[in-house]
This record gives sequence, structure tokens and C-alpha cells, in this order.
Amino acid sequence: MTPILNLRKSQPSTAAHLHVRHSSKPDLEAALLLACLALLAIALLGPSLEQPGHYHAFADRRALFGIPNLMDVLSNLAFAGFGALGLWRLWRIPRRMPSIAQLRLARLFFFGLVATALFSSGYHLKLDDAGLAIDRYGMTIAFAGLLGLAVSTRISDRAGQWLALAVLACGASSIWTWSATGNVLPWVTLQFGGMALMLGLGCLPARSNALPVSWIAVIVLYALAKVLEQADVQVYHLTGQWISGHTLKHVVASLAALPVLAALAHSGRP
Repeated sequence: MTPILNLRKSQPSTAAHLHVRHSSKPDLEAALLLACLALLAIALLGPSLEQPGHYHAFADRRALFGIPNLMDVLSNLAFAGFGALGLWRLWRIPRRMPSIAQLRLARLFFFGLVATALFSSGYHLKLDDAGLAIDRYGMTIAFAGLLGLAVSTRISDRAGQWLALAVLACGASSIWTWSATGNVLPWVTLQFGGMALMLGLGCLPARSNALPVSWIAVIVLYALAKVLEQADVQVYHLTGQWISGHTLKHVVASLAALPVLAALAHSGRP
């Protein structure tokens, strides 16, 4: 009789615990909304920030077979490969796992990787502001899917889908603002603010039936990619002019697909 009585006594506390977890979702959605509004205020009200005049002066300008900037062009194959692999994996995963919303956001992310490969290759074939703007559109698609997926696995599917739409809209607006006025602050805010949000989301517990993506691994890879991008010339000289930091940036950034692919493989197991 004693074990049965103990079990019955434990049920109300478990139910209360579940109720607390359930009722906390609106609070998390509200916190996410406030964070997004704060980032929007920074993008709109912050001081104008100009893109460096030497932005297009990448270290490795070697051409081969008539293809300019060959290494920076070819390294985009990593984005295309992981994007295509992800789309193929999504086509084979059971539709019951995980939620439909998470599958759609993952699909948007992998489609964005393919778009990034195409648009970034075009930009590196002809280095100018117009090509860079198109390149950033591809990055926006991938970023919207990735950040939306992070929100969906930690807060709610509804919040994840709305945030993905917001990132698509704000990304397009920030690119247009830079093209029209030269102010790159909205784009910088979108990138680094989004990563700050993802860092916070990575510290939250995963929802039930969520894709088990290691968001901390995604952030580490993204941070390493940014370091390589900034150290473009230094890496080029350290490697004896064999490979540049920007070329490695493409490869490392594409590796952010691996935690998502690993989560899909885990969810697809019988």
C-alpha cells in the first residue's frame, strides 16, 4: 500500500510541473517579441554604418580556366552539397517526426543553402555591390530557416514560423536600405542579433518532439566562420598563399548544416 500511496501523492506535483512548463510558453513568446523589437529599434535608430571600401578586395584573386577568384567560387559547392543533402534527407524522413512546421523551416534552411551557393558564386565571379546584394538574399533565406527552426524547437512552432517570415522581410529591407543609402547597420544587426537570439535559445530546454539540434554547435561554427572572414589575408599568407580565410569561411559556414542533418537522422530512426 505504501508505494501506491506515494505514487498518488507524486502525481499532483508532476501535473503542476507540466502546467508551469506549458504556461511558460506565452512568456517565452513575449520575451522573444521584446528582443526582436529591441533589435529592430537598433537597426532603425542606431547610427549609420558604412561598409568598408575595401570589402570586395579578397586575398585570393587567382583565376584558372578563365574563372576569376576560383577558390572563392568553388568553395560554394559546400553550401550546394549540404543543401541538396538536407533536402533529400527531408524527402525521406517520416512526416510524423518532427512537427510539420519544423520540417518546413528545415526545408527553408536547406533551400537557402542552395540559393546561397548560386548567389555567392555569382558574386565572386564579378565582385561588386550589386552581386553582393544578391548574395545576401540567399543568406537571408538560409538564416530565416535556421533561426525559425531554433525558435520552433525551443519555444513554439507558431513563433518559429512568424520569426522566419520576419527575418525574410527584415533581411530584404536591410539589403535594400544598404543598396539605397549605404547604411549597413540593419544588415549587421540582423546577422549578429540573430546569433545572439540563437545563443539564448540554445540555453533553453528543447520542446517535446523537437528536432534535437545542437544550437551551440551551430553558433560555434558561425563564430569560427566570421573569424576566418575577418582574417582573410592573414590566413592566406599563413598557408603560403594556398587557401584564404574567405574560402575557408565558406566551408566552415556550410558545416552549420551538420547539426541539423544529425538531428534529422536521429528523428528518422525507427
